[in-house]
Amino acid sequence: MTTISQPAHWRDRPVFVTGATGLLGGWLVRQLIEQGADVTVLVRDHVPHSLLLSTHLLQRVKMVRGDVRNQALLERALGEYEIDSIFHLAAQTIVGVANRNPVSTLDTNIRGTWALLEAARRSPAVKAIVVASSDKAYGDHETLPYDETAALQGRHPYDASKSCADLIATMYANTYRVPVCVTRCGNFYGGGDLNWNRLVPGVIRAALKGERPVIRSDGTLIRDYFYVEDGAAAYMQLAEALHGRPELIGEAFNFSNELQVDVLALTRRVLERMQLSLTPDVRGEAVHEIQHQWLTAAKARRLLNWTPAFTLDEGLDRTIAWYREFLQRD
Repeated sequence: MTTISQPAHWRDRPVFVTGATGLLGGWLVRQLIEQGADVTVLVRDHVPHSLLLSTHLLQRVKMVRGDVRNQALLERALGEYEIDSIFHLAAQTIVGVANRNPVSTLDTNIRGTWALLEAARRSPAVKAIVVASSDKAYGDHETLPYDETAALQGRHPYDASKSCADLIATMYANTYRVPVCVTRCGNFYGGGDLNWNRLVPGVIRAALKGERPVIRSDGTLIRDYFYVEDGAAAYMQLAEALHGRPELIGEAFNFSNELQVDVLALTRRVLERMQLSLTPDVRGEAVHEIQHQWLTAAKARRLLNWTPAFTLDEGLDRTIAWYREFLQRD
């Protein structure tokens, strides 16, 4: 168990999770179930290899079928299931997809956020909401690491969608006292991510096949990589704190291991953990990417007494083990 949340807090508590078929959503649902929560998930698409479906978690939750942009549906679900806590993770998360198809990304990430928060505003049983923003919401800054006071200035489709959603969450908190907090994390990695264009799963799959891993950027992009089980635990800890501390309403929190790792260095680190010597195929094709991102989690340490449970190497080892087993089974 990685979370330091108290099982008594979550036992039988009605919880609603959007984006439950995603990487973080699957791990979060798993941890909530392990702590006895009464979980309802919103599912738009049937994703058979997602953690939610492939590990039979779906059999242990209630499911609402629909789109996060459907405010009436959300309001009905929150009311009928008497939801107390919400984790809003649903989003289009792939930067390349956002660059090619900005309208659907903006619509899902922005309209989906205000639809969820408006439904929550009209649902008096809701006591805590955690909205997943991103370090991309900060955009490009010369002064690093980002702290929570840095301007939200996304310039490209995905980044701008996260800046907007982040501001909308703050608006609902400040104007209507909707009990919402925002999380800003770096690049999640971990078992269960089946978007093979993402760095970590793509490198591991190629390596297990004995192929050169493809690097779509020039390899110099610096990112903040965050293990998904730590992410799920952090979200739960924040939601739990929000229940008893109204002064946290409207606050944003960075969660991070506070490491600066470039794409090529992380690729080599994965290969080293796998004890393989393969030369990455660096293609330099990526465009509209922020060059350097790095978060400080000092606020989370200070106000939430939060620390990650896993180092980068520990997280990579657990991730590699998951994909070894998954790809052999598949």
